[in-house]
Order: sequence, then C-alpha cells, then structure tokens
Amino acid sequence: MDDTLTRLPPAVAALRAAGAAHGFTLSCEERTGALLAVLAAARPGGRILELGTGVGEGTAWLLSGMDADARLVSVELDGAVQDLARAELGGDGRCAFVAADGGAWLEAYRGEPFDLVFADTWPGKFTHLERALDLVAPGGTYLIDDLLPLPAWPAEHTAAVHRLVGHLTGRPDFRTVRLAWSTGLLMAVRTA
Repeated sequence: MDDTLTRLPPAVAALRAAGAAHGFTLSCEERTGALLAVLAAARPGGRILELGTGVGEGTAWLLSGMDADARLVSVELDGAVQDLARAELGGDGRCAFVAADGGAWLEAYRGEPFDLVFADTWPGKFTHLERALDLVAPGGTYLIDDLLPLPAWPAEHTAAVHRLVGHLTGRPDFRTVRLAWSTGLLMAVRTA
C-alpha cells in the first residue's frame, strides 16, 4: 500500500516556506499531519490542544479536519516562530494561539479537558506528562510523535523515550497503540 499523501491543507506550503526561511526544520511530518486531521474530524465540536505550534504545519492539519464548532488551543514557547503560524492561520477563529512555556501553561490551565491532545514538544511529553494526561477527556485521545530513534540522539534521550513509552503503555486508564510509522507515534485513548 502506498501511503503517499495526495491532499495537503492549503496553508502547509506557505508555512513550510516560511519555516525554511526562518531556519525552522522541526515541522509536523505529513503522515502525522494526515492522522491529526482524521482525529480532529472524528471529534465534531471537539476541544483540541496542541503543545508545540512551531510554524503551524500541525495546526493547519488539525484545522483542516475540524468542523466549524471545534476549537483548538495551540501553545508555543518561541513567539517568533509562532508568529509565522499566526500570519498564515490567525484569521481562523477556531484557533487560539498562546505564546507561552508549555509546562507553565499546563500548570496554570484550569479549563475543561480536551478531546484531543497532541504533544509535539517536551512539555506534555517528557515533562509535565501527568498534567497533560489529566487534561484528556474520557474517550479522548493523546498523541505524541518523534519516537523513532535518530543517529544524533544522545543515549539518555533514547532511554527517556523508552521510559515514556513504557509508562504510557502500562497505564490502566489509557488504551495505547504504538505506530512504527511516520516519525514514530504513540496514541492513547482515555478509557471511560
């Protein structure tokens, strides 16, 4: 089976070009993006949290799958990088951009839980994990990427990934699946 994508959200090309001009190379991989769009589409009127906006490629994928009543909060530490996403996607009223440290934001957030949490940065994945998981609504999905090893990874990061995956797959309150696909994904659904 060929998993080459045939349809990208219109904003992705512009965001990719803006990221390249800015020297940002950590954007959402296309297959992960396609999965994000499908997961967002499965949640009509859903509440979605993205930790790590980057230049907004993942944001564009999420927005492409969301219906008119869904809402997205996208949190990014680097305001200059997030400004590239705001310039392209800021007119979409379904998305609220927050320029803040993801860990501090997670600690301070007191609102409703989310139907989908995509943790694409350290906070919510390697730090503040329990807080991010607390924000997943019953039946909601938690998704992380970038779990396949890279040659440049230091040994301690490989060990941290193994600990993270082991912890998540061992939790009785989440049903998990590991996907050795794209950049390496783990999806967890909170059991009711």
